[in-house]
Amino acid sequence: MKQVLLIFILFLCAFTSYGQRDSISLPGQMSKGYRFDENDVNISIYPVPVRENSFTIKSDKEISSIKITNIIGQDIFMTKYNTPIFTTKIILENTKRGMYLVAITFSDNTRTVRRILVEGTI
Repeated sequence: MKQVLLIFILFLCAFTSYGQRDSISLPGQMSKGYRFDENDVNISIYPVPVRENSFTIKSDKEISSIKITNIIGQDIFMTKYNTPIFTTKIILENTKRGMYLVAITFSDNTRTVRRILVEGTI
């Protein structure tokens, strides 16, 4: 019984470690011209956790658009910049406490997604 349990745990560990990767490639998104590469971009989002519904995004690449979705996929904020920028301050309205995804598209059509945590107001 112990051997079966040990084999099962080893199989489970090997299977879960295989599924964890740093970069992704989605065939449906590739037709839009997006490339997903998280390794060659330096992004700072602060303060983390987000307080008072505002935070700053700073990047070493030119940002052309930002989209923020809640954890169930509803878009809560979206903006496109006519002139690409390196730093922007985002002010969210009527957001609740929780986890949100920030999708940043750069001027060279690369895209990255970061998670942020929004704290509730006191």
